[in-house]
Amino acid sequence: MAAPLSGCVNSLQSSISLLGSSISILDSGVNDFPRLAKVLQTTRHFELLPESSLQAAQASLLASITPELSSLLNRVETHLDKLARREQALIAKYELQEGRLSSNRNSGAGQSNARSAQNRGQPGKASGEYGGDEDGEEEDELEQGREQLRLKQVRQKKERLSYAVERLTLQAQQKERQLRMSMAAQ
Repeated sequence: MAAPLSGCVNSLQSSISLLGSSISILDSGVNDFPRLAKVLQTTRHFELLPESSLQAAQASLLASITPELSSLLNRVETHLDKLARREQALIAKYELQEGRLSSNRNSGAGQSNARSAQNRGQPGKASGEYGGDEDGEEEDELEQGREQLRLKQVRQKKERLSYAVERLTLQAQQKERQLRMSMAAQ
């Protein structure tokens, strides 16, 4: 009877030694588990957002900036309009003053010419020699001088207006560029 039990004991001893070696192998494998858990733990350095929340944030930012931007643009346009009106008023005032000065110069020269002609023509008028020919010629010369002055003033006004139109187109182009750049930045 001892012989059949000895095989059983030997088999049990080999199972125990196998279990012992399995425990030592598992122990060496599990021994490093806390360190592995720490190494494998992920940390987020940057937070990632979904595309929809990013678009919603951009839309809310655009909605908050757009009214302020439009009010600022309106203020700038009104200020530019005021400056343009002031510039036009100053130009008109300048033209008026220039016209007055030139008319004073011309009338002063015309009066002195007329006086000298009258002085020269008085003896002739009394005797009837000279008459209206000289007066007509002087009036024609004065009229031609006035026409030349008007022509000069019209040319100057044309140049000023063309310059103003050019300046305003450049300003409009600059505003458009700034608006495109601000919209592109958003």
